[in-house]
Formats: sequence, C-alpha cells, structure tokens
Amino acid sequence: MSPFIAHNSIVRRIWGDPDVVLLIFAGAAAEFALNRAVDWLFFTNRLPKDPIGRLFSTVHYAQRIVFASEQEAFETLTKISTIHAAIERGRGQRIPDWAYRDVLYLLIDYSQRAHELLYDPLSATERDDLYSGFLRVGHGLGVPQLPLTFPEWQADRYLHLERDLVYSQYTKRLFEQYRRHVGWWRYQLLLELQAMLVPGRVRELLGLGQKRWVMGPLVSAYSLVAQLGLQAPVQHALIPKAYWPQIESLKPAAR
Repeated sequence: MSPFIAHNSIVRRIWGDPDVVLLIFAGAAAEFALNRAVDWLFFTNRLPKDPIGRLFSTVHYAQRIVFASEQEAFETLTKISTIHAAIERGRGQRIPDWAYRDVLYLLIDYSQRAHELLYDPLSATERDDLYSGFLRVGHGLGVPQLPLTFPEWQADRYLHLERDLVYSQYTKRLFEQYRRHVGWWRYQLLLELQAMLVPGRVRELLGLGQKRWVMGPLVSAYSLVAQLGLQAPVQHALIPKAYWPQIESLKPAAR
C-alpha cells in the first residue's frame, strides 16, 4: 500500500524523532492555551483533567497519520472527524473552521521551529515538503480555505496569530495544570523552553519575555547527548515518571 506521506519526506524525519516531537509538544502547549476556541476541549473536561496526556494524545494521532498507508491514514482522519462531530452534537454548536486551521497551523509551525532549535533551519524545499504533507492532513479532515503554498500559509499564519489568540481564564487554568502535573522546577524549564520556541505574539501574551539564557546552553548540550544516543536518562529526568510510557510510545514511529 502506498504511504500517506512519502518515505523520504521531511515530515517523517521530524515526526519520527522523539526529541523534536517533544519540542513540538512544548511549543504547542503554550500556544494552544491561548486559542480562543480552547474552551471546546474544556467541554469534555479531558484537557483540564490531564493536559499533558491530552497533548501526547494529539501527537500520537499525528504520528499514526504520518507513518500510515493512505488507507490507514484516512481511517484515522475519519475517526478524528467523528470524534469532533460528537463533541459538536453534545454542545449543540459547531467548532469554527478557523479553530481547525489554527491547530493544523501550529503543528506546521512548531515542526519547523523545533527542528531548527535542535538541529538546523529547514531549506526552502523542505519547508514546501513540510507544508504539502500537512496540507494533505488538512484536506483529509475537511478543513476549508487552506492556502496552497508555504508562502501563502506564512501570511495566513501571521493573521491567525494576531486574530485568534487571547490570554483568558482557560489559559490561566491550563498553565496552572501544567505546573501541577510536571512540578515546580520542570515547569520553570518548560517556560524557558517555550520562550525559545514560540512566536513573538505568543511570548508577549504569555509574558514569557525574550529568549532566556538558562535553556539555550541546555538545548545545545541535549543536542550533543541525542547524537550520542544518551537522551533517555535526560528525558526521564525532565519528564514526570507518569509520562515515561508516553515518551517510549513515540519511538516506534522513528523505525
């Protein structure tokens, strides 16, 4: 069966690297808390109850699509659409189209940002490849009005950042839950890492300030550790024990 995403695609390289995926996860956790439509996930209470686990779940769904055959990927995309439809029926209101675009957009953006932070910036060809892969995902989910090219997406991404983000009661509640679930000192490291990853608009709304001095050297050191294949002990130190199985579950996709 033909793959949904080509075997040589940059999308597979990024989403098959657990270290990059964890960075995507950290950046997405910051921006997602600011989204004007985040109240939809509070409707089921799954997000405030276990925000870290919920974000890991999103990553797992993304990997199941990226590393699947076309048939398997479309089955997963259909399942996701069915879940969303059930939530809409339960609330008696549709999730706005722009909210679907926002989630797709942040996955694209943090894929690029995470790879750049840990390794190197993507080339123009790799950026086009990244976007075309996620464009397939968006079309599979029935997300309308998606830009056709990476440059067009960049312009629309900027508009979404300006229009669709706000610091709300849900933002405050989510960050309180982040701190509760990861502990104080890990939470401080998370904020440092997010300050390095997120766009200026997100940094401003969250009051993260400029890129910080503590995390930069740590990321550089971790990059070396990853090259030596010694990242597991570091991951276990930085991630609460309850989520170690979630980290392990990211690795099979890389093979």
